[in-house]
Amino acid sequence: MAAPPATDTHPSRWRQLGVIAVAELLGMSLWFAASAVSAQYQTQWSLTSSEAAWLTTIVQLGFVGGTALSALLNLADVIPTRCLFAVSALVAAAANAMMLTAAALPAALVWRFCTGFCLAGVYPPAMKMVATWFQARRGLAVGTVVGALTVGKALPFLVKAIPGATIVNVTLSASAGALVAAVLVYVGYREGPYPFPPRKFSWGLVGDVVRERRWRLAMGGYLGHMWELYAAWTWLPVFIAASVVAHDGNASGARAASVIGFLALAVGGIGCVWGGIAADRHGRAWLVNLAMGISGSCALLIGLAFGRSLWLLTPIALVWGFFVIADSAQFSVMVTESVPPHAVGTALTLQTSAGFLLTAGVIQLVPMLAGWWGWAWAFAVLAAGPGAGMLVVRKLRRL
Repeated sequence: MAAPPATDTHPSRWRQLGVIAVAELLGMSLWFAASAVSAQYQTQWSLTSSEAAWLTTIVQLGFVGGTALSALLNLADVIPTRCLFAVSALVAAAANAMMLTAAALPAALVWRFCTGFCLAGVYPPAMKMVATWFQARRGLAVGTVVGALTVGKALPFLVKAIPGATIVNVTLSASAGALVAAVLVYVGYREGPYPFPPRKFSWGLVGDVVRERRWRLAMGGYLGHMWELYAAWTWLPVFIAASVVAHDGNASGARAASVIGFLALAVGGIGCVWGGIAADRHGRAWLVNLAMGISGSCALLIGLAFGRSLWLLTPIALVWGFFVIADSAQFSVMVTESVPPHAVGTALTLQTSAGFLLTAGVIQLVPMLAGWWGWAWAFAVLAAGPGAGMLVVRKLRRL
C-alpha cells in the first residue's frame, strides 16, 4: 500500500469539508428530536421512564437495521455516496415529521425506527465522502465531520430551551434541517482526488472485512467506546435535570438544565476537532486511549456531583461531553486504514451497525440502574466500556 502524501493539496478540500460538515450537522439533528421532548411525550401519553427511553432506543435499532442492510448489499460501495446521502436524508426528514401524526407510543416508535433506518445512509457515507478529499489530514477531516454531527444531535435540546418551544417546533426544525442537508450534498458535493474504486456487489465482501485482524481490533475498541457514548448522550440531560430538582427541590431550573445538557453534548464537536488534530500529530492509538481514560473517569465521578450545585456538576459534564466523543472519529479512520480501499464503505457501515446495536441495550440499562441505585450511581457502569476498549487498542497499537 502506497504511503499517504505528506500533505493534502487540492484547493477545494476545505470547501468540500465545509459542505459535508454542515450537511451532517443539519441531517443528524433528527437523531434526538424526540428524545429532547421525551418529558412532554411522557406526560402526554402517560409513559414510564422505560417506555420513554424507547423513543431513543428505537432510533438506534432502526439505524442498526439500516446499516446491516447497507453492509449486506454493499450499498455504500455500490451507490454513489452523494445520491445515497441525499435520498436518505430526504426520507428521514419525512419520517421524523410524521411523528406529529402519532397518537400514541406504538405509532411514534414506527416513525422513529424509520428515521433511524434512513440515517444509516447519512452517517457512514459522510465519512467515506470526506476521506476522498483527505489522506494526510484524514484524522482532522473525519473528526470535523463527527464533531459537526455531534453538535447537530445536540440541536434539539437547544431548540427545546427556547421559551415557548413545543414538540411541533422541535420536530419540524429537525426535519427542515435534514431537507437542507439533502439539497446541500446533492448540489454541492463532488468526489475528491482520492476516490475509492467502485465495486460490484459481492456477498463475500462482509466476510473479507471481518477476517481482517486490524479491523477486528479497531472494532473492539469502538465497541468499548460505544458502550459509553450514547447512554451518556441520552441520559446526561435527564441526569442534569434530576440533579437540579434534587438540589433546589423544584423544577425552576429546568431551562438552565436544558442549556447545560445542550452544551455538554455540543462541546463534543470541539472535542472531535481537537481529537483529529491530536491523532494526526501523536497517533490514533494515543488519542483514543487518552480520551477513553478521561471519559471513563468522568462516568465514575459525575455521580458524586448529583444533587449538588451546578457550579460543581457543570464542569464535570462538560469535560465528559468533550472527551466521550473526541475519539469516535479516529475509530472510523482506523477502519478506513485497516481494509482494502474497495471495502471501506462496507467496513464503516458494518462497524457502525454493530456499535449501535450495542448502544440500544445500554440506553435501556441506565434508567433501570437509576431506579435501583439512584442517579448518583447509574453512570458508573459505563466506565467498563472505555476500560475494555483501552485494552484492545493496546493490542492494535502493537501491530
